[in-house]
Amino acid sequence: MTPALRPILLAAGQFLRTPTLGRRVAGLLAAAIVLLLVVNLAVFVMIRRTAEFNDAVETGHNVRLTANEVLTLLVDAETGQRGYLLTGQPEYLEPYTASLERLPDRLGELGTLAARDEDLAARVEVLTELSTQRLDVIDRSLSLARMGRMDAAADVIREGAGKRIMDQVRAEVAAIDEVQATRLVFSTRRTEWAATVTVIVNALAALLILILAGVSAWMIRRYVVEIQEARDALDRLNAGLEHQVRDRTFELTRANEEIQRFAYIVSHDLRAPLVNVMGYTAELEQAGRIIDKQMTAVETKAPKLVEQDALTAVRDDVPEAIGFIRASTEKMDRLINAILKLSREGRRTLTPERLDMTGMVRGIADSLAHQTQAAGAEIVVEDLPQVESDRLSVEQVFGNLLDNAVKYLDHGRPGRIVVSGREVAGGWLVYKIEDNGRGVSDRDHERIFELFRRAGKQDRQGEGLGLAFVRNSVRRLGGDISLESELGKGSTFTVKFPTRLVLADAGDRI
Repeated sequence: MTPALRPILLAAGQFLRTPTLGRRVAGLLAAAIVLLLVVNLAVFVMIRRTAEFNDAVETGHNVRLTANEVLTLLVDAETGQRGYLLTGQPEYLEPYTASLERLPDRLGELGTLAARDEDLAARVEVLTELSTQRLDVIDRSLSLARMGRMDAAADVIREGAGKRIMDQVRAEVAAIDEVQATRLVFSTRRTEWAATVTVIVNALAALLILILAGVSAWMIRRYVVEIQEARDALDRLNAGLEHQVRDRTFELTRANEEIQRFAYIVSHDLRAPLVNVMGYTAELEQAGRIIDKQMTAVETKAPKLVEQDALTAVRDDVPEAIGFIRASTEKMDRLINAILKLSREGRRTLTPERLDMTGMVRGIADSLAHQTQAAGAEIVVEDLPQVESDRLSVEQVFGNLLDNAVKYLDHGRPGRIVVSGREVAGGWLVYKIEDNGRGVSDRDHERIFELFRRAGKQDRQGEGLGLAFVRNSVRRLGGDISLESELGKGSTFTVKFPTRLVLADAGDRI
């Protein structure tokens, strides 16, 4: 005995030795399960026998139908023969031609149906031989008629061989019908008997199950009060937990709003000294040009008065320093604008509406046509499922993702960006933006969604805010975004939105 099974067996033995209500209920349930298994087995056997009876009835019906169809086809062949001999017109041979085409299939099917039936196999063989003989007689008369020997063709009919063969065919078909009719009566009676037995077994089983159910219900009723008391206690605990969750959610929402206000205030306060720096930088640049002009005039009139270090400082060092200052202030200005944008977006009221995603994304792709043409790339927008969400936020998400895909295409191969979407279980919509661009290293898959973080070769303008803004917007809409990428092969951004935006839940996911 393995150590893992020993505690289980000991617990089961203790349960069986203890005379409790649970043990009695378990015993009744075990008896009910055994009874159900017995009933299911009996019903299964009855159903199998009924199915066999029904198959036999269906086979007999098909045999009779096919045999009579063979007879009908031979009669049609005779009809075509007589019509042609009487009129000499080829169109009267259509029944004969149709019978020649269908008769082999009917005979073959009849032979297959009767292959394992000793009573019918011999008769089917005789019927097949008679059909061949009858067709031979018909064919002989028609051949004479086609040669213009109508009297000889009529003599073939007067000989009576065709009538004798057809009488034998009818006799064989009638014999097959009689055999199948007898079997049908017998099979019907057996089927009725099986159905009656099945009904009786089901009725007895239902009665026994009702008895067991009544006893079990009476015994289980003794547990209801305890279960109800436990449920009430659990409800009280859940109510307390829900209250705590609401409190924590309120605190989190308030903290998030304070962070947004702080970001807005800080960005706004940073802008004032930045504007001063940018203004004074412009004045310094203008003053540098004036000094340079004055130095040029002095250098022209009295070159000995001008030192080379002064010229270098005025013409090289000062413009370079001012250029660095300007570039830094412009970068800081873009960062402040991005932070303000994030702050404003977080405070903006969302307005759900039904969005035609296919038209929206194709419009965004058209706005990027100049960049894609310049890069020798294409954007393919497949039919996308509609979503009920905030239009501006969704446009910004897909605009950023498509702009990002175009920006980081691999110019070593034709660029291709594909936007697709589908609806998945649970009330979600999944959109994918797939490109064959540079790709992103595995270690940077999460990093690129962080503020001011960029990955890979930095040869494109940007501050690392686009994807952070995208993830913030997607989460505020109640969705999620992920990345699958491999360096040198491309990237696939997967955006998941709820089918319908619920404003009460959207903001909690920021």
